[in-house]
Amino acid sequence: MKTYNYYESVKEDIKEYLRNTDERDEQKLYDEMFIDDSVTGNGSGSYTFSTYQAEENLCHNMDLLQEALAEFGDNNTDILQNPEACDVTIRCYLLGQLLSEALEEIEEEEENEQ
Repeated sequence: MKTYNYYESVKEDIKEYLRNTDERDEQKLYDEMFIDDSVTGNGSGSYTFSTYQAEENLCHNMDLLQEALAEFGDNNTDILQNPEACDVTIRCYLLGQLLSEALEEIEEEEENEQ
């Protein structure tokens, strides 16, 4: 089984979101994407809408989940019983790390198209 690459997936979702909006204010974008199901899944509580798929994504990514939980200060171990919530937690955690990078890449793409 291939390890799911959260960094790549979330970054691509961010870039897709950016391609479909004129907004470029980073804080506004963060706030919008944080609750957008197509980026984090935090609006509904699920990105995959599949417990099985969320479990597959989490496989070999438990260290990343632990980082995310530590960052958010979540000591609630009950979340570990919900793979979809774990998946969303990782996506929300990475959003903050990857938004600036994705925004720069999209702006470069837009400049190259002109």
